[in-house]
Amino acid sequence: MKLTFIGAAHEVTGSCHLIEVNGKYILIDCGMEQGVQIYENAKLPMEEALIDYVLLTHAHVDHSGMLPGLYAKGFRGQVLATEATTDLCNIMLRDCAHIQMHEAEWKNRKAKRHSGIEPHEPIYTMEDADGVIKRLVPCKYDQVIDLCEGVRIRFTDVGHLLGSASIEVWMTENGITKKIVFSGDLGNKNQPIIKDPKKTEEADYVVMESTYGDRIHSEIRPDYVAELTEILQNTFNAGGNVVIPSFAVGRTQEMLYFLRQIKAEKRLNGASNFPVYVDSPLAVEATDVFQKNVSSCFDQEAMDFINRGINPLRFPGLHLSITSDESKAINFENTPKVIISASGMCEAGRIRHHLKHNLWRPECTVLFVGYQANGTLGRTLVDGADEVRLFGEIIEVRANISVLKGISGHADKDGLIEWVKGFKKKPDKVFVVHGESTVCDAFAACLEKEHGINAYAPYSGTSFDLITGEIIYEASPVPVKKKGHTASDVFTRLTAAGQRLLAVIKKNEGGANKDLARFADQINSLCDKWDK
Repeated sequence: MKLTFIGAAHEVTGSCHLIEVNGKYILIDCGMEQGVQIYENAKLPMEEALIDYVLLTHAHVDHSGMLPGLYAKGFRGQVLATEATTDLCNIMLRDCAHIQMHEAEWKNRKAKRHSGIEPHEPIYTMEDADGVIKRLVPCKYDQVIDLCEGVRIRFTDVGHLLGSASIEVWMTENGITKKIVFSGDLGNKNQPIIKDPKKTEEADYVVMESTYGDRIHSEIRPDYVAELTEILQNTFNAGGNVVIPSFAVGRTQEMLYFLRQIKAEKRLNGASNFPVYVDSPLAVEATDVFQKNVSSCFDQEAMDFINRGINPLRFPGLHLSITSDESKAINFENTPKVIISASGMCEAGRIRHHLKHNLWRPECTVLFVGYQANGTLGRTLVDGADEVRLFGEIIEVRANISVLKGISGHADKDGLIEWVKGFKKKPDKVFVVHGESTVCDAFAACLEKEHGINAYAPYSGTSFDLITGEIIYEASPVPVKKKGHTASDVFTRLTAAGQRLLAVIKKNEGGANKDLARFADQINSLCDKWDK
């Protein structure tokens, strides 16, 4: 019974943890790394085709974005998540694949100008996304599920995103039972639309996030609507646009919630009919998913609107932009407007086009409403850059760069501590992950010294014996190496196919001799064809 840390260990993105129990391999999350990475992630200690299950805490890309890549390397197990998470992944993973393929196409067009450059292959394709989406298994909140022999699981709402959950895992091996809880991303209290985080009562071990483990949100909840109203009023008075880089899932819906209130209460002078453009096909689809999961995920305030026949995410003047032509037309419309577009950290997607058209205009405002990871374009702008490069051009930053302070889908330090102290009995050990390196260490030290909780911040590759309670292997940090000459993307794909073949061979051990002989003949025939 072993736990190994793969991703988001002393880093914020790329969440991935591995449980080995009763001969089964179970991943908790399979996220994509975003922004600048400081440390290398350890490789999975087995071929991807041998993984039996993935348990998914929520749909954000840094927790789910490498599921299609897992499928591309041979994974054919089940992916279990809440009903709302599976609905969101159904659109988000396809969107990720579209971005991967689009960027590969753009790089290949650029490479044609230079000789000797290998064609660029996407990390995964739309076929890989479709393949893993078919492996999704929707689960209800609070329902105990028998996963496999000796393993039960349960998803609990933690109020971070529609469908987000902590995951309880009960494991019995050799007559010994242990329980581990993965926090996922813990939500902030009193967020619009979704419910507050729910605590869990018992655990032997806890793996918990620490994104905001070094900061406290304001004790008094900010008046987001008043702050947003002031920004809109000042910008519209100057004749500019308010451009909001926003995560398509979660934050966009919160912005719509606030904007509907501003319009309904006629808070703006002289601009009460301002248009709002949601320029993200993913955000449009995600908004539909929100409305599909009203009964299981919406909080009481949002339900009160629903019960009064008011759609809290729709209002007059709202325009949903789907096609590229509709997106391009937005910047040729002179009326001062709100443009909400993805990605939230400005790393890809249509937001980069809107920045190109608005950053140089002093009458405009770029309003950030979410976390900006180190190394992202969003973080560069928030940190006060005078100019940025977009589509090969240097763009002078003359627009007002603002941050809607206090708005966060993550619990702050106090919220994290409140959640972990919600266990009736202190866990034997709390593993602190999913935070910037110094934050992981500081939060683990805080739990130890101030709250008497046995806490530890592992590096990627660290393994822990869940039965004996001892560290099997304590990994050291491995700094990310500068990229040098590497094998081509196509050859990497071929290598992955070979690893999958080995995994399939192992899975067939003990099969009928006749079937194994035929399988061996087929492999040898294939080798004869290519061994020239």
